[in-house]
Amino acid sequence: MNPLLSIVCPTFNQAAFLARALDGFLSQQTTFPFEILVNDDASTDGTALVLAKYAALYPKIIRPFYQEENQYQQGKTCTPGIFKEARGRYIAYCEGDDYWTDPQKLQIQVDFLEANHDYVLTYHDAMAFDVNGERGIQLLGKWRRDASAVELQQGRPISTLTVCFRNVLHELPQELLHAPLGDMCWWSLLGAHGKGKFLGRIKPAAYRVHPGGIFSMRSHRRKLHMNLQTYSALANYYHRMGNQPLYEYFLTQLFGMCLSAISPFQKLCALGLVARNVSINLGKRLIPSRSERHVQ
Repeated sequence: MNPLLSIVCPTFNQAAFLARALDGFLSQQTTFPFEILVNDDASTDGTALVLAKYAALYPKIIRPFYQEENQYQQGKTCTPGIFKEARGRYIAYCEGDDYWTDPQKLQIQVDFLEANHDYVLTYHDAMAFDVNGERGIQLLGKWRRDASAVELQQGRPISTLTVCFRNVLHELPQELLHAPLGDMCWWSLLGAHGKGKFLGRIKPAAYRVHPGGIFSMRSHRRKLHMNLQTYSALANYYHRMGNQPLYEYFLTQLFGMCLSAISPFQKLCALGLVARNVSINLGKRLIPSRSERHVQ
């Protein structure tokens, strides 16, 4: 019987954490079959051994993928390839250093998507924690609610380890293949297929903050640069697609982030250029051209 849902789990050098993630997947209480796809990106710490042990114990559920060379270091991501391998109608995502705490999570999310075809994505709370304990809920305030299709397309914040979405991302556009924040690109592409549902009754998943984390332990400046690269990729994609509103939205985000990344003096220079360009454009619109003045 084909699985209704595929759990996608990328992992790298997470031997100390992967078992907890896999136990969280296997503890899910569902009325439907699911599969677990785990990609090991050429780990050097024994992660592959942990994965092999679980795959041997649960051969009908766990499908392991072992990379011979680290893909991330080559500027590649395994995720599009794993999405292609997913046989389920739905995909749930969680990296190997995080884990789920609610055994009803998948059942609640799939039940909602089965009954509400105008929604493409479901998500819920996640609690960040480190060796010192809990650090707080990831989504706060206005983000703890549903997302419109446009908000998804704009790449609004979502706790990635909590998502369950329809299996429609069969491949990423060329512009987005190397974007550092791939999940933001997924939300944007999924927004073309429907809305997002926040399910507050699911217990928070556990988001682990540790030195080996790809994003969580990056410096503020490095995170800013990753956002800049991703917004630029999305702007290029929507420019090619002819979607002017989204193209301009991501250009606006780029402008704001660029300002925050430069020194106060360079901010003044940039704003001076903006003022100059605005005045020139207004002048062109308000002052009729010479040819127009001679039309009788």
